[in-house]
Amino acid sequence: MIDKEKTIISCAVTGAVAPKSVNPHVPVTPEEIAACVYDVWKAGAAIVHLHMRKQDDIEIGTMDAELFKETIRLIRNYKDCDIIINCTSSGDLSYEDEIRYKPFTMIPEIEIGSYDIGTFNWNDMFVFYNTPEFLHKLHAVYDEYDVKPEVEIFSYNMLKNAEMYLNNGRLKEPLFCQFMLGVGGMMEANVENLFYLVNHLPKGSIWSCSGIGTAHVPMMYAALAMGGNIRVGLEDNLYYSRGVVASNTMLVERAVRLVKEFGKRPATPAETRKMLGIKPLVR
Repeated sequence: MIDKEKTIISCAVTGAVAPKSVNPHVPVTPEEIAACVYDVWKAGAAIVHLHMRKQDDIEIGTMDAELFKETIRLIRNYKDCDIIINCTSSGDLSYEDEIRYKPFTMIPEIEIGSYDIGTFNWNDMFVFYNTPEFLHKLHAVYDEYDVKPEVEIFSYNMLKNAEMYLNNGRLKEPLFCQFMLGVGGMMEANVENLFYLVNHLPKGSIWSCSGIGTAHVPMMYAALAMGGNIRVGLEDNLYYSRGVVASNTMLVERAVRLVKEFGKRPATPAETRKMLGIKPLVR
C-alpha cells in the first residue's frame, strides 16, 4: 500500500567491502553494528540493511549465519527498537547457494531479504552471480520463512526479470524494489535513468533508490521529487561531502531533514510494515 504522505528511509550500515580503513565509522563487529542500528533507528530509519564481516579479516564480507544471529540478538536487546531487519543474501563472493540463504532459515527475526534479480559483471572485478536456479531456491526459502523480498535492481533488464517473476507467481504484490544506480558496469546514476525505471515499474510497486558514491545526494533528491523512498548508509557512500567522512547517523539525519523539506515525514517501522505487507512486530 503506497502512502504518499510518508517516506521510507532505509540505512545500509556496513556492506560487504566498505573499508573501515577509509572511514572509521564503518561498523564491522556485531556489537558495533547493533549499536549503529539503534542510533539510525533513533535518527529516523525504518529499515536497516545488514551485512556481516569476517572477524579475522574485517575488510571481507561473510554470510556467516551465526554472526547475523548474534547481531540481530543484540539489536533486539534494545527493547524499544522496532526497526525492520533486512539482511543481504549476497554477503560474500563464494556464491554457494546454501550459504547465501542459510541465515534466513535460522533467524525468524529477519523480515526482509535482498533479492538481486540478475547476474552481471561488476566492473572488471568479478561476476555477481544470481542464477535462475539460485533465485528459485531463495524464493522458496523466503516463502517458507515469511521473508519479504527486497528486489534489488541495477538495470532495466533486472526490472524485466522482476516483472516476469511477478507474472509467474514467484514474486507477490506489492513489489518492494530497491534501485541501485551508479554501480560499475550497470545503469548510471542520473535522473533520466531513474525516471525510466520508475515509469516501467509494475503497477502498485513500492520503490526506493540509492546512488553510489558521489551520486548519493543527487539521487536522493531525485527519488524524493518523484515520490519514492530512499536508502542511505556507508555501504553505498563513505562521505558526507567532499573530503568529509560520514557516519550512518549523519546520513539518516540528513535524509530526515530532506524528507521534511519535501513536505512529507519519515515512515515509522510500524507504518512501513503495513505499507510493505509485513506482519507487525511481535516481541
